[in-house]
Amino acid sequence: MKAVGVIVEYNPFHNGHAYHLQAAKETAQADLVIAVMSGNFLQRGEPALVSKWYRTQMALLNGVDIVLELPYRFATQKAETFANGAVSILDAIGCHSLMFGSESGDISSFTQTVDYLDKNKERFDQNIKKNIKSGVSYPKALSLSFQTLSSPDNILSLDKPNNILGFHYVKSIIQQNSPIIPLTVKRKNADYHDEHFATETIASATSIRKALFTHQEGKSSIEQYVPVATNMLLKEYLAEHGHFHQWENYWSYLRFRLLQMSPEELSEVYEVEEGIEHRLIAAALDSTHFKEFMQKIKTKRYTWTRLQRICVHILTNAKKTDMKSKKEIATYLRLLGMTNNGKEYLNKYKSQFALPLVSKLSAYKEKDIVLDIRASRVYSFGVGIQTRERLLHQEYKQPPIYMK
Repeated sequence: MKAVGVIVEYNPFHNGHAYHLQAAKETAQADLVIAVMSGNFLQRGEPALVSKWYRTQMALLNGVDIVLELPYRFATQKAETFANGAVSILDAIGCHSLMFGSESGDISSFTQTVDYLDKNKERFDQNIKKNIKSGVSYPKALSLSFQTLSSPDNILSLDKPNNILGFHYVKSIIQQNSPIIPLTVKRKNADYHDEHFATETIASATSIRKALFTHQEGKSSIEQYVPVATNMLLKEYLAEHGHFHQWENYWSYLRFRLLQMSPEELSEVYEVEEGIEHRLIAAALDSTHFKEFMQKIKTKRYTWTRLQRICVHILTNAKKTDMKSKKEIATYLRLLGMTNNGKEYLNKYKSQFALPLVSKLSAYKEKDIVLDIRASRVYSFGVGIQTRERLLHQEYKQPPIYMK
């Protein structure tokens, strides 16, 4: 059985994702699709709209055959680390290829850019350090450094979010000596950060979330942009929990954490550096909600995304010692769900997987999985007290979802 891999968040699953899956199966001529999906906290440093179990159902009902969780240690990180973890999982489970969406749509531009930057690594890294010293953020320093190089033809534009992720996927495949074949499909219609609906059927996850939070009680505004199963599951989650997850739901818990920690304790949290702990505590004292807090701590040097990731790590008490590891790749395969097709693949090939397959938490003890459990418990506090208990204990009680 030939498997194509995808790396996703599905926050939530929409028509653009359905197009991506169809293109993946057709281009790779694959028998099934394996998705590596972020857990309850995401790469941009925010809680997922609905739990990973609901997003797993969305995936399985719309064409994915196996859903594996990207561990917290990779899911809430910069693009390079995020890619390393996800690619290592797809490699370990035996994926033939990886399909990702990009603004480019031309896979040769990715491979050529990785090769070009590898050959000019020393000069590129020096320019990055120089730009960071000038006070700009890391992504900005990366973009500026790239622009200073004399680029040949067919070099990728590294100022687009999906191009950046795709670049790191291809780079990870090469660095890990993986036989995975990288494939890309051009993003259709909507840009990643679009806040408004761009076409009649395709919209960004950002614009869909904005519509959901703006019109919490009425979902008709998104129906044409998401599959029927997604719409059904979103309504079901809202009916069960009363609201979707967003940062404001966690502000009181984050504020409590910040105000009961000393600057020294705060400096032990992952990504808290350069004395920003003092700025965080001062802003927490004078902010009444999360957006106000973020506006007070935002600087030229720190992107909004990086600051949100810092907040996630404070909320989950993820320390530098927890997140840093000698291993830049995943150490297990956490199974969240499967279809009949996926079950057949697992039964046929699991003895050949390069990493242990975890379907029952109590049977597996590992440092990274402790972080996953802690993150899921914290995530449960984003809903009302009436339904919180179910989410709180779901990490241990919920078996992998089997969509027959």
